[in-house]
Amino acid sequence: MNQPPGAAGLPAAGPDAASLPADGRLPRPVHAGYALGSLATGAFGTVPGLLLLPYLTDTLGVAAGLAALLVLLPKAWDVLVNPVAGRISDRTRSRWGARRPYLLVAGLALAVLFAAIFAAPFGSGPVAAAYVALAFLATATAFAFFQVPYVAMPAEMTDDYAERTRLMTWRIAVLALTILVSGAVAPLVVTAGGDGLPGHRWMGLFVATLIAVGAVGAFLGTRSAPAGVAGASEPTLRAQLAVAAANRPFRALLVCFVVQSAGVATILAGVNYFAGQILRDEQSGPTVLFACFVGPALLVMPLWSRIGARLGKRSALVAAGLILAAGALALVAAPVLPPVVVYLVVAVLGVGYAGQQVFALAMLPDCIAYDTARTGRRQAGVFTGLWTAGETLGLALGPGVYGLVLQLSGYVSSDTGTAAAQSDTARLGVLLGFTIIPALLLGPPILLLRRYTLTPAVLASAVLASTVLASATSNGRVDHGVVVGDESGKP
Repeated sequence: MNQPPGAAGLPAAGPDAASLPADGRLPRPVHAGYALGSLATGAFGTVPGLLLLPYLTDTLGVAAGLAALLVLLPKAWDVLVNPVAGRISDRTRSRWGARRPYLLVAGLALAVLFAAIFAAPFGSGPVAAAYVALAFLATATAFAFFQVPYVAMPAEMTDDYAERTRLMTWRIAVLALTILVSGAVAPLVVTAGGDGLPGHRWMGLFVATLIAVGAVGAFLGTRSAPAGVAGASEPTLRAQLAVAAANRPFRALLVCFVVQSAGVATILAGVNYFAGQILRDEQSGPTVLFACFVGPALLVMPLWSRIGARLGKRSALVAAGLILAAGALALVAAPVLPPVVVYLVVAVLGVGYAGQQVFALAMLPDCIAYDTARTGRRQAGVFTGLWTAGETLGLALGPGVYGLVLQLSGYVSSDTGTAAAQSDTARLGVLLGFTIIPALLLGPPILLLRRYTLTPAVLASAVLASTVLASATSNGRVDHGVVVGDESGKP
């Protein structure tokens, strides 16, 4: 396999070494600038999962089962679009680099289209539901072309193993703050705007503003970041997907993250229903739940970073997943617990969620760097395309699963902007969808991480082997004793 030469013989997917400090650290302004992109990803990842299903069932009068499909299908489309977006961004050449143009153009399109989802030009009813589905489809497509290049950037901004964790810590801190602001404030905006259709229109504009600020901020904030040197990629999408599938650590991490994302999304989809039907607090309940979920996450970010440095990223991710699953199970007792205890348990969930996000996203660039060392090809967009496709699928499955549970339990929809009175069976469905089902999605996938064996030593060895091989090839000599990695992806 031909390998394009890079600085010191390294694979060409890494950053421009001349633009980095000697210790490999990125400047703080780049950390902050990159993290601003989480305003866009956090707002779009949170608000539809939180409010779109209740908007369809309790404002537009759509049956819960149909509403679940309307939320799921546009996201399922994104599973196909994300790898394509990754391949296109891999091949992009511009004075702004391969990724940054998409932060601006796709990010602003995302903001406009998000506001359109809740514009309700047709009022309520079947036509309005079809309009929401089409608007959500267009918005999800714009999100793919923002998210995929955005997630690909860390692998090209730095080759330093620990620096990626620091970069992700900044990003997840902003992500947690965005979830708090968008998830807690968006329901308040709906109420302040008069509930129903008018309130949701104002909420759409509020969230669109957050997305636009994040997109422009990330574009401007990363202008001095290393963009990586353009290298060769596999000639076809099928070939690129085959390379990604051959990366065993990536496969294990991806499947675990997708299933856990579905569990988290199921919890998000049930917040409004849980607050109204179980806690009996439709007005302030969703906001308090979100504050309890995200507030602790902001506080424990530095702690998770230290835990990861001591235990390793994989062990820390396992611990975070166990905390998430245990917290979800504990909430089964919510109907007989004082509200303050319920909120404390939700805060424990927030601690686990923070760790799950930090370490999964910090391990992804390691998988990409390992593949680059193993193959000598720049394919970050393909890996992040698959990653965001999987994450999108997980986030879509959550509301879909929750809507199906509501349908099976007999949940009654409404077109008044206020939830209808529900039977005991329907309330049981609300509870189980918020607790048992997420726990089953959050706990068992941890077992998959036994196949994730990409430690710092293994990654450093792969990079060293690729450097030696590249040097020998450039000198006309090949040391056949140097093995970068086999096609099974085993380190």
